[in-house]
Amino acid sequence: MSDYGSTYLSIQNSLKDLYPNRSPVVIAVSKTKPYEVVKEAYLQGIREFGENYIPEAITKFTKLREEFPESATSVKLHHIGPVQSGTLRKLFGIFSHTHGVGSISSLKELLKRAEKEKTLIHYFLQTNLTEENTKHGMGFETLRTMKETLASYQNEFCIWEGFMGMGPSSGNLSETREVFSLLAELRDTYFPGKKLSMGMSGDYEIAAELGSDYLRVGSKIFGERDYAKESI
Repeated sequence: MSDYGSTYLSIQNSLKDLYPNRSPVVIAVSKTKPYEVVKEAYLQGIREFGENYIPEAITKFTKLREEFPESATSVKLHHIGPVQSGTLRKLFGIFSHTHGVGSISSLKELLKRAEKEKTLIHYFLQTNLTEENTKHGMGFETLRTMKETLASYQNEFCIWEGFMGMGPSSGNLSETREVFSLLAELRDTYFPGKKLSMGMSGDYEIAAELGSDYLRVGSKIFGERDYAKESI
């Protein structure tokens, strides 16, 4: 049996030692991992999970709720894939947060759906500060110029929590630091009080250093994911 809980706790404790005045939330990214892994992680004390693929997440976490009814309130499930108009209705009732709202059109649809479902969800605006064509999200200037209007994009059931960002596809850590610094600057200068979701297994330490509130850590906790399942 793998000891996911100890690895998760070790990451949390090292962050507490480094940053005693703040405590980033570590999201255990369990995408492509089978239900048995999620179950073991839950039994070992993990309560923050991240999933990319909505059908996969629904299958696994519905089963977890059936087997452990208390998990319906104790577990927070974060959707960390891009929000798409055809499937966003399925976010409600299973996910507490969605980190991939990459356009205003998607956001407007999410707001309408939230009012219809009357089910609370928190969202992050996805940024694309590297301006890569392969990535979703909004650029620095687009967001900066919306400083006065973005706060209006929420309602009783759909709460804007902050910004999500990723490093460059190259994985270059110097460039990653620049991107994370730029997102922190955007938040600090124009949207103080909003939270940041930055960092994955290979760069979460940089993200934590630069003030990220949420860290999306998968392979460091669960091992390398099965890329053959990436199309789920």
